[in-house]
Amino acid sequence: MLTIFAVSDGTGETAQRMADAAMTQFQNTMFEVVQRGDVLNEEQVRAVVQEAVTSGDAVILHTLVSHQLRHIILEECRLRGVDVFDLMGPVLDRLAGHLHLTPQEKPGLLEEMEMHDPLTRQIEAVEFAFQHDDGQNADDLSRAEVVLVGISRSKKTPLMLYMAYRGWFAANVPLIPEIPLPDSVLRVPSRRVFCLFTDPARLLELRRVRARQQNIPEEIYASTEQIRKEMLYAEHACAQHGWQRLDVTGKSVEELCQEIITLLGPSIRRYY
Repeated sequence: MLTIFAVSDGTGETAQRMADAAMTQFQNTMFEVVQRGDVLNEEQVRAVVQEAVTSGDAVILHTLVSHQLRHIILEECRLRGVDVFDLMGPVLDRLAGHLHLTPQEKPGLLEEMEMHDPLTRQIEAVEFAFQHDDGQNADDLSRAEVVLVGISRSKKTPLMLYMAYRGWFAANVPLIPEIPLPDSVLRVPSRRVFCLFTDPARLLELRRVRARQQNIPEEIYASTEQIRKEMLYAEHACAQHGWQRLDVTGKSVEELCQEIITLLGPSIRRYY
């Protein structure tokens, strides 16, 4: 099976769409597109090329705007025998010749331009959130800027919707010990995935209320043993995948949203 790595210093969505569009021209072909966004330095470039090497039959499509990183990925792929396609460099070079200008080589400028219409972005973000609530369409997280994970009643949906109404493309995925995580969650950069935790006693109260309202057996959903089991699973998953940990106990969604923005750091634009 062919593995196509869609590599970018932004989200990687452009390269992924190009790969998907190209592969529709080949019938009955097995392939996988692996998205690798936020590739911003030489170490990350080399890591992606190594990943392609270990994947066997793989090609790299990239939209890196930095001339230096484009040169590094080309040389590294030549050395490692990986086929690579530069989707951005030739276009930038040709346009620079016509315009007699030098490209800024700044990642994320297209996304910044799209942010100039806050209302349009808010509508799209809210629509995205409703489509990606509670694990829906979990195989399609390529546009997600923030992914919230956690066990039931850990405030995932309220926080996701609050962020969406402020223009963030947020999704949430439940952590359930018996159900494997979608691979797409693991492809999201770990710094953009936030694992939500809350006080076990408070969680027990919330679950008991929900169990009574929806006629869910408490021994299955709202027992101390079940909560302990699920919290241990969440702790292990958070540590294993290097996700950011967020304690939601006693905090408003406004506080939690600001905390997430702070943890994301200056590389993520503040949309409100």
